[in-house]
Amino acid sequence: MSTLSNAFTRNLESTAIIVPDKPNPLTVTYTQLNREISSFQKKLAQLGIKHGDAVSIALPNSYAFIISFLASSWQRAIAAPLNSAYKQEEFEFYIDDLSSALALVPKGAFKENSAAVRAARKYKAAIAECYWNGREVVLDIRDKGKLAGKGGQPIQEAQPNDVALVLHTSGTTGRPKAVPLTHLNLATTMKNIQNTYQLGPSDRTLLVMPLFHVHGLLAGFLAPLASRGSVIVPPKFSAGDFWDNFITHKANWYTAVPTIHQILLKNPPPNPKPKIRFIRSCSSPLSPKTFHELEKTFDAPVLEAYAMTEAAHQMTSNPLPPGKRQPGSVGIGQGVEVRILDQDGKEVSQGSEGEICIRGMNVTKGYLNNPEANKSSFTKEGFFRTGDQGKKDKDGYVIITGRIKELINKGGEKISPIELDNVVAQNPAVSEAVSFAIEDELYGQDVGIAVVLKDGKKLEAEELKKWMSDKVAKFKLPKKVFFTDVMPKTATGKIQRRMVADAMLKKEKREAKL
Repeated sequence: MSTLSNAFTRNLESTAIIVPDKPNPLTVTYTQLNREISSFQKKLAQLGIKHGDAVSIALPNSYAFIISFLASSWQRAIAAPLNSAYKQEEFEFYIDDLSSALALVPKGAFKENSAAVRAARKYKAAIAECYWNGREVVLDIRDKGKLAGKGGQPIQEAQPNDVALVLHTSGTTGRPKAVPLTHLNLATTMKNIQNTYQLGPSDRTLLVMPLFHVHGLLAGFLAPLASRGSVIVPPKFSAGDFWDNFITHKANWYTAVPTIHQILLKNPPPNPKPKIRFIRSCSSPLSPKTFHELEKTFDAPVLEAYAMTEAAHQMTSNPLPPGKRQPGSVGIGQGVEVRILDQDGKEVSQGSEGEICIRGMNVTKGYLNNPEANKSSFTKEGFFRTGDQGKKDKDGYVIITGRIKELINKGGEKISPIELDNVVAQNPAVSEAVSFAIEDELYGQDVGIAVVLKDGKKLEAEELKKWMSDKVAKFKLPKKVFFTDVMPKTATGKIQRRMVADAMLKKEKREAKL
């Protein structure tokens, strides 16, 4: 299984995909899936898509997304999934950055002259509406753009080192970087995830993450199918529909970001509770408090994992029972080599902090057209520098202590924002907490904390500081506490400290003017 076509070319009458749609959900067998991918691949070839062409997929989670993504990769093209909620300028950046040959948009988008359509037209990408009509996934070509006169390409067979997927990093430290992932990178991650969670034909997951994100695409979709299990694919996450879909379609596990876990905890659990084999958490830190609440509420082991786009998602994970799962740790390497290195690339002693670095067949060979980033991101021995600071405990479990560039440097004292998040989250009045660096004349940087309170709870800044004083050293106490009703998050529900800090400081300035 070294390419996506190897992973999914199988004739099985067992269920691969369920798209919930009352009263008639779409149920697709592996045989039907294979046939539909092959059919769509022919349509792409007839349009003119060939080896190396980028296909921007601006579709929501849907059967059309699944088929277009897999067919593009089978045709040796580069699938480039995009958030369908992007604005025109955002679409323009990504379409231009990859010189996309084709943009796939939902039915009706061309007539509406949607943001994706306008962006594609600007850069002369072909535009096609893509949707399921009840019989087939349609490729309705509305503008041939740069593919005019290039139709009738031969059907291709994907190779392990072909780039199958390009995703962009979130760009928290500057311009988003394009991450090329080969068929071999993806197949390796799929196998690693399958081995970590012992996935098999009897497993079925409910997809709650977007497919334009590496978490949803690899852990929530490709890995389960590669293990001959099945995936329930609603158009988006809905707390109101989650348990209905989970129980009706007989799911037995799911993977999500902590934000989604917290949303589910705020709603009453189903009665009776379904039997859940495990709950996976990834993409941002899971507080020990939420870990324990999840296990208690849903009677299932919670397995926190650690992943990055550059690693085609998963790098480490806590193991299934009877293996030890450790709250506050992202577990052990899963099919990858994990080392904690200093600035010179030398491994630090067990228990000492340094930069978490990884090496494996799932890791990208480098960013596209970005030699400077490649030089700084890889060691001479081929380890990828994650930018995360952490350590290994006596059992080799990885503990992340913060992003190296997000550590709060208060007069030379390095403060882990994750540590503070976890402490503040234990306050009975607090729903969410995010700490970050704020500028300070005396210390250079000091501590700021944004807090969302639970419904009906009250808490003053000084009250919180006094409460924290029993739990952390004095120099870690926040200089400023910002109370907010909503914590700013990315489209995938991920909290970025810089985004939170900027929002809180802007809010403070506005209020100061009033």
